[in-house]
Amino acid sequence: MSELKRTPLYDEHVALGARMVPFAGWEMPVQYAGIVEEHLAVRERVGIFDVCHMSEFRFFGFEAKDALQRIVTNDLSKIDELGQALYTVMCDEDGGIIDDLIVYHTGDLEYLVIANAANHDADWDWITAHLPETVEAVDESDRTGLIAVQGPEALRVIGELAGPGFVAPDRFTIAEARLGGIPVLLARTGYTGEDGVEVVCHASNAVAIWRLLLSFPEVQPCGLGARDTLRLEMGYALYGSDMDRGVDPISAGLGWTVALGKGDFIGREAIARIKEAGPSKRLVGLVVDDGVPRHGYPVLRGEAEVGKVASGTFSPSLRQGIATAYVPADLADPGTELAVAMRRKVSRAVVVKPPFVTGTSLSKASS
Repeated sequence: MSELKRTPLYDEHVALGARMVPFAGWEMPVQYAGIVEEHLAVRERVGIFDVCHMSEFRFFGFEAKDALQRIVTNDLSKIDELGQALYTVMCDEDGGIIDDLIVYHTGDLEYLVIANAANHDADWDWITAHLPETVEAVDESDRTGLIAVQGPEALRVIGELAGPGFVAPDRFTIAEARLGGIPVLLARTGYTGEDGVEVVCHASNAVAIWRLLLSFPEVQPCGLGARDTLRLEMGYALYGSDMDRGVDPISAGLGWTVALGKGDFIGREAIARIKEAGPSKRLVGLVVDDGVPRHGYPVLRGEAEVGKVASGTFSPSLRQGIATAYVPADLADPGTELAVAMRRKVSRAVVVKPPFVTGTSLSKASS
C-alpha cells in the first residue's frame, strides 16, 4: 500500500485534535468536535474545510476552449465572460461519468479545472490525451491550497479579512482578493448548500489563511464527516457513490449538465440515445422512517430488491435517515413507497426529490 499524502494543513488538524482517516489517497480529518456539531455550525454560522487534496489543472491556448468543449458535457460558451464558472461532468464514449468538475474561466485563453482527488491521475490522463498539441496543460495540484468557507456568516468573515471596499464575487464566479494581505482567488462555490467561498491560494499560504479564519470565534473547523452530511442534505452527488463510469448523467439526474445542442463531444451519441429512450433506472432521494441507511444497503419494493443505497446518512438538520439510490424508472416518482433493509430490520422509505433541506443561506441568497 502506497503512503498516504498529506495536505499543507495536516499539522494544523493534528494540533486541533482532529481524527484523521485515509481518504482518496490522503490522510484527512473526518471530524474535530463531532460531525453533528460541525454540520450545525455550517448551517447556522460558518465552517471551514481543508480541500487542498482536490485536483487543480490549468489549460492555456487559442484552442483551449474548443478542446475542453469536446471533453466536457456542459457548454463552455456559458462562461465566455472572464471569472465565470461552470459545473459539468466528463464522460467516456459510452456516456459513463469519468468525473464531475468545475471549470473556471480565469484569464484570456485560460481555464482552471477543479476535479476530485480520487480521480486525479485518471482525469489528467484522459484530458491530456484528448488535447491538441497547441493547448498547454499544467497540473497545479501540488502547489495549490484550497479552503472552503461555508455558512450564513461566511461572506462577513471573508469581508473582514479582505478589508474595506471588498465586494463578494457573484455566485459561480471567481475573483482576485487579498485576505490579511495574502493574494488569493475567491470562488463563490461550495458543496454544502450554504453561501460562502472556496479560497484558492498557493500551498505555502494555506496555513496562514487557515489560522486567519480560525481567529474568528464563530468559525468552526470541519471534517469530511460534516462535508458528507451537508452535501447529502442538498442532494449533491458524490463521485464513487452516486456516480461512476457505470452511470450516465441522465440516469444520475445530471441531465441539466449536458448540452446536446452545443456540437460534438465525447459521449454525446450515447447520452442522446439514453435521453431519447429514457433511462432504465434513476437516482432518487429517499427519506427513511427509522434507522440510518448506508451505502450498499438493499432497497426493496415489497419483498423484491429493486436497488441499493448509493449514499446514506443521518441528517442532523432533519433528525432522520436520508439516502440516494438507483431504482427502476417506474419507481422514481416522488411519493413512491419503498423500503431499505438495514441489517436486522426493514424500514419504510419514501421517494422524494432533493434537496432534502431547504431554506439555507444559499437558497435565500439565490432567491
